[in-house]
Amino acid sequence: MAKLESSFKNMLLVLAGISLFSALTLGSMYKLTEAPIAASKKAKQESAIKAVLPPFERIADVEEVTVEGSGAFKVYKAYDKADKFVGAAVESFSKNGFSGEIKIMVGFDVEGSIVDYSVLEQKETPGLGTKMLDWFKTDKNNQNIKGKNPAKNKLTVSKDGGEVDAITAATISSRAFLEAVQLAYAAYSNNPDAPDMTSGATAKQEAADSTTVAVTNN
Repeated sequence: MAKLESSFKNMLLVLAGISLFSALTLGSMYKLTEAPIAASKKAKQESAIKAVLPPFERIADVEEVTVEGSGAFKVYKAYDKADKFVGAAVESFSKNGFSGEIKIMVGFDVEGSIVDYSVLEQKETPGLGTKMLDWFKTDKNNQNIKGKNPAKNKLTVSKDGGEVDAITAATISSRAFLEAVQLAYAAYSNNPDAPDMTSGATAKQEAADSTTVAVTNN
């Protein structure tokens, strides 16, 4: 009986040793891969920003804009050589994809129209939802959203009364993608350089105009 106890203790010690070794190995691997993964994500993000914006000279420091009920969104505002605002890229997301969260980068020009988009992350069904990478920028029927303005165009799937053709057999993925686009616009329009769709002027311009009037009246 004593021999059995000894063997059981030895087995526990061996298992504990294996577990500790595995944990240390996994921890080391994580440390080794953490930096390259972060660098890869950053490079993909920077590439996406360039791809979705009109020509620009510099990008301002990232701003975090909160959209009520949806969370915070990163906005990258772009300026030309004369330091004039030319548009903004917004990192957006939807948690309503068929297989979970979808992350995209959407670029808007000074009028608020969509320049382009890039899919950053998605886990949708291969051959179906994954078609979002190119579907909504393809000039076929009513797929293409480039050049459309979320303030003027109804960017929901045609099945829901919108203007956009859903990906064939992937309506849920399409709805989530377009939700992310709309949230991106909500974040974009919540900045002083974005145009007011009713007046055509930016909030910054309106503020300057009101200041000028106030000075003149004095």
